[in-house]
Amino acid sequence: MTMEIYIAKSAGFCFGVKRAINIAVASADSNKGGDIHTLGPIIHNPQVVETLEKTANITAKDSLDDIKGGTVIIRSHGVKYEEINEAKRKGLNIVDATCPFVKKTHELVSELTADGYFVVVVGEKEHPEVQGMVSYGASADIVVVAGVEGLKAIGRKKKIGIVAQTTQSESRFREIAEFCRTIADEVKVCNTICSATSVRQEDSVEISRLVDCVIVVGGKTSQIQGVWPRFAGVYSPIRTISRSLPRYQLTGSRVSISLAYRQGRLHRTG
Repeated sequence: MTMEIYIAKSAGFCFGVKRAINIAVASADSNKGGDIHTLGPIIHNPQVVETLEKTANITAKDSLDDIKGGTVIIRSHGVKYEEINEAKRKGLNIVDATCPFVKKTHELVSELTADGYFVVVVGEKEHPEVQGMVSYGASADIVVVAGVEGLKAIGRKKKIGIVAQTTQSESRFREIAEFCRTIADEVKVCNTICSATSVRQEDSVEISRLVDCVIVVGGKTSQIQGVWPRFAGVYSPIRTISRSLPRYQLTGSRVSISLAYRQGRLHRTG
């Protein structure tokens, strides 16, 4: 049987991920012999983390307690404000690979809380990117919600400022923003969703209409990889894989692929 394979137009790394990998590789190239670590995985892709360790001697550490000296690379989805200060206190050489779009959310959260807004962060509470965002709040007036239900108990507010985890869906963000307008006198909406996420959402719906099965290739803990099943799954069954796909899972004559990683030695990406 002949199988047609469609590769999504948006397949591959987004800008922030490419930038983080380039920064990490450049740090290794210019290293004079000291240890290089990332604080947490530099991106949510285990193959990339493993390849950086094997080819560039860059190891991921879960905590600053495990980093005694040398260089620490801040991962693409950022870290908490307190962790940056602790890295400075320890005298580490800090290389910041935080995605600029994520950095913008940090600035907005800081500004909104300083200006007296109750801040609503649309996102996944346990995700490191969101935990980093929350840490930049100047007060306790901040809440993380994944849907409207999370707001129904907070009561009426004078001013609400809304920001989003960069990989959230536009529809969810709009729904929450509309609800906030019913419980606040003033609402400031800061749409911080990365355009790469929106493009992937559109691609996932478009391509899933054409095929019998969608294969999502990438780290299973990646938030942006989770975008594909959420949207494409409406029209086609989904298989999310990080290494190899057993043959029995390939059913149908038309299959689409969202490719997040190409095997091989990491190098600067264009």
